[in-house]
Amino acid sequence: MSTPMPTTAVTGPPALWLRDNCPCGACRDPRNGQKLFQITDLPAHLAVGEVRGSVPAAGGGPGWEVVWEPDGHRSVYDAAWLAAHAPGGGAGAGGDGSGRGLPGDGRTEADKELWAAADLRGRVPEAGWEAYEADPRVREEVLESVARLGFALLRGVPVRDRAVLDVARTFGFVRETNYGELFEVRVEAAPTNLAFTGAGIAPHTDNPYRDPVPTLQLLHCLANAAPGGDSGLVDGFHAAALLRAEDPHAFAVLARTPVEFVFADARTELRAERPLIDVDPLGRVREIRFNNRSTGTVHGPADAVDAFYAAYRSFGELLLRPALRLDFRLAPGDCVVFDNTRLLHARTAFAESGERHLQGTYADLDGLLSTLAVLRREGGTA
Repeated sequence: MSTPMPTTAVTGPPALWLRDNCPCGACRDPRNGQKLFQITDLPAHLAVGEVRGSVPAAGGGPGWEVVWEPDGHRSVYDAAWLAAHAPGGGAGAGGDGSGRGLPGDGRTEADKELWAAADLRGRVPEAGWEAYEADPRVREEVLESVARLGFALLRGVPVRDRAVLDVARTFGFVRETNYGELFEVRVEAAPTNLAFTGAGIAPHTDNPYRDPVPTLQLLHCLANAAPGGDSGLVDGFHAAALLRAEDPHAFAVLARTPVEFVFADARTELRAERPLIDVDPLGRVREIRFNNRSTGTVHGPADAVDAFYAAYRSFGELLLRPALRLDFRLAPGDCVVFDNTRLLHARTAFAESGERHLQGTYADLDGLLSTLAVLRREGGTA
């Protein structure tokens, strides 16, 4: 005899949601898991008919069988999968407005460990290059650090031209830009960017004038004998969370105000219009774009522009708090991999007469997260 699906198994999932997630071979290609139907193919007046419990699911565990009306289609759902994914069964949003505690896609603050410099004392994520290359577990730990903390440091990467590209290709694909596959960070006679001088550079994200922005950046040290030139990282998601707690109005202004970012030289002209703090539909911080060198003219009513500049200054001052900045010095062979949508990077000034040479490249988080997921699956940690 059929019985209603108990609320202990699933908290009343909507019928369309339940049918849309039917795992049977008629609904999903068993070779790749992709859906074989459109939402418009489902009956207009879909309803749950009969329900039976303790039915073996595809994975061998207990499941629930649903017979649908009016078409008589049969679906078997794994009970554990239903408990984990059914609407209404998850944790609620954080009371601070961050949405923390809700499931995320791996890109927002909800899936990160936010930090200030003191939080990483004695546990800066790093690994040796040889171990990273040879041991999948080490590679998984390094990529997990980039995903969770926003960065990782590889030591002992060969000090040779273009080695930074080899690092990027261990987890994804190089994002070629107008700078080429890689770019040289060293003093140039006619620099098109302050990065190619000995000037100190405040915390910033790279390439905010691109959409999509390169989501990962790698910097590989080939030489660093010049006085000065120390590197710094700031967790922009942590800084944005602090701004939201300390000045909610400023946070809201920066999240809703589009800012034009621009770059131009003899062969390139790029522009993108995005907020300094980008949030997802649940209000969770998803991306930081902050680069005074590339910020164009802000447009809008005078009162809105005034409000933006007040909020912009507040966020800028917060990002300069010494407690937020993790400072370190790259040695030849060091390669730092970091999330360019989250971490701001900086450097102290250095003597242009001294030798300092880094090579950098861009890549993307989707490749890194894909590689990480495969490593977890193969290692049984997924």
